[in-house]
Amino acid sequence: MNVLLGIGGSEDSLRALDETIERAKATGDDLTVVILENPESDRDTEAIESAVFDALESAEFTAGVRHLSGDPGSQLVDLAEREGFDQIVLGGGQRSPMGKIQLGHISEFVLLNSPVSVKLVR
Repeated sequence: MNVLLGIGGSEDSLRALDETIERAKATGDDLTVVILENPESDRDTEAIESAVFDALESAEFTAGVRHLSGDPGSQLVDLAEREGFDQIVLGGGQRSPMGKIQLGHISEFVLLNSPVSVKLVR
């Protein structure tokens, strides 16, 4: 499977990074990690990139790493469609006090507009 992981620097996206690397290692999936400009994150893209390379190195796994600029949700959906990815993986989804899932704007856009399967890692 050809997997596209979008990471914008939130704790959820870092958790998704670790889980997706482990799954890709176990299943032999091809993984591309895309670093997104996320205005809701406290981490800048350099810090995110460093975390990505550290996670890949510690897992002894090789994956493509790219940067996307512009609107992160639409750029991610466009990339997945244009390059034939089978799945988009995103960190996201917090539970409200009432137990409902609250999505960030990137996750919501991707879920509503993606032509391929989307996996949310919480």
